[in-house]
Order: sequence, then structure tokens, then C-alpha cells
Amino acid sequence: MPGVPYDELLNDAELIADPTLGDKVLDALADTAGRRPARHSGAVPARPYIYVGNGLPAELRTPRLRWFHSSFAGNDAVLRDFPAGALLTRTVGRMNERIAQYVLGWLLADAQYVPEYLARHAAAEWHCVPGDLVAGRLALVYGTGRIGAAVGALLQRVGIRTVGVARRPRPTAGFDDTATAQEADALLPRAAWVVNVLPLTPATAGFFASDRFSAMRGALFVNVGRGATADTSALASALHAGTVRRAILDVLPAEPAPPDAPAWHLPHTVLTSHSAGVTTPEDVIQDFAACWSALRSGRRPELAVDVGRGY
Repeated sequence: MPGVPYDELLNDAELIADPTLGDKVLDALADTAGRRPARHSGAVPARPYIYVGNGLPAELRTPRLRWFHSSFAGNDAVLRDFPAGALLTRTVGRMNERIAQYVLGWLLADAQYVPEYLARHAAAEWHCVPGDLVAGRLALVYGTGRIGAAVGALLQRVGIRTVGVARRPRPTAGFDDTATAQEADALLPRAAWVVNVLPLTPATAGFFASDRFSAMRGALFVNVGRGATADTSALASALHAGTVRRAILDVLPAEPAPPDAPAWHLPHTVLTSHSAGVTTPEDVIQDFAACWSALRSGRRPELAVDVGRGY
């Protein structure tokens, strides 16, 4: 953290916690920090402070904030008006595993025509449709960070060919190959599955729009990144046209979606209410302790967010 020695950041700052965090989390934070955090009461501390919570309240976005550890992995809402020079870390926990299993489950369900069989069961219609083998088929995974790499690695284990798409591609475990977004555009017509794990930044807002959806040739689109990285209206047009065969949306631009939201009525689409990568109290405890240990050792935590880039 620029301008603030790590020992000063940890030793001299007041520790404050989101009032929604349970006693189990507060007890663990106290074990790590050597002092019990105070629950945030709405007052602004008079001296430098560290905050742990689900979001950063407006009144705490001051120059006295030294470090905010988020109990969520997504950062876009936090980054707006984030105090200059403060450290931002996030909670990932076992989210990588959860999201990877979520994606694999839906891809296998797609290959085995589970949605079609559910519809036929509801109609009491006996009709055999042999499932497809997934081995050798192409999945494009947009985002090659921790989560994207975990998704790619699990898909590889069932023989799916994985290509990770990144701004600056490099050989990454979990992918058979990597590509830039422009290089991946040429692969979209051949992809059986397109998996979006992108964070929301100015560069990724509306990334999946008419051009990319129309380039697909009957792919399944899975969004486990951020809702605003995909244009829902463009997706609707692609679903009606058949260039996108099916969509599994864990995230939407505006959440929660009310019953009259158009997304509920998209054809061949399932919404899963932002459930793919939940974080648990144990995840918050584990990742805060890891960040604290790194700072104590004079290192930048692996879970630190580059505020300028947004991830």
C-alpha cells in the first residue's frame, strides 16, 4: 500500500466489521488480528481503520481507510469512489471449485439433453434422444484468472478442448490453448459452449453483444462473470435466431430480477439467481487471514485487487 508501512497498517488501524457478519467470523478475525473488531455503527472513525464486510458504506469511503477486505469476489460496485491509496482485497475461498462444478454440470446436462427430457417428462412423452459425447468439443472460456482456470481444468478432465480468452494470453494451466478476444472471434462459430467469467470493467461492459452472439452457431452461452458484460437484448435476439441455442445465466445486469423482468421470459434460458459461486463465512475467515499474513510479511496479498484495472 503506497506510503503506509505494513506494520503501521496492521498495528495502528482500528478494525471494524460489517454488522451483518456473524459472531463466528468476528471471533476468527479477532484471532487473526489479535483484537476483536467493532461492529460498524454508522459512525466514521476518527483514526485510520480497516474494514471487513459485504460492501463498503459511503461514510467509510474516506482518506482514513487503510484496507477494505470484501467478503465478496466481485469488485465493480466497490471500485466506484474507492479511496485513493487504500488497499482492496477480496474473498474467493472455494468459489473456483463451486463455479467450475456449476459450469461442468450445465455443460453435461446440455450434452445429455436434460432440459428436453424434463419437458418430455412433464408432457408424459416417451421419446429417445441419445446424448452427445463431450470429448473433443470446443469450449471458449472468457477470463483466465483463478476462476476461469479452474473451469478450464475441470472441463479438460472430461475431454473438452478448452481455449482461454484473455487480454494478454499466456500459457495457463487448465487450457489447451489461449487466445485474444479477436483471435477467439474466429473460433466462435466452432464453439459448442461459450463460458463468460469476465469481471466488469470499462473494457468488458457489453463485451458480449450482437456481433459475438451472431457469430455463434448454436452454442450454449453460460454467464458466471458479471451480468453487465453481456447485452441481454442482443442475447434475446440471438436466442430467437438460434445462433445461441441455450443460455444459462447466473448473473444479470440488475439483480435481483423482479418477476416481470424480461430475462425470465428469454427462450431456452435458465436463470440461477447468482448462486454459482457463493462465499461462506469460512471463506471470509480463511482469505482475511491469508491477506493479514502476507501483509505481516511485507508482501502484497495474492487476493489484492488492482483498483486501476478493476481486478
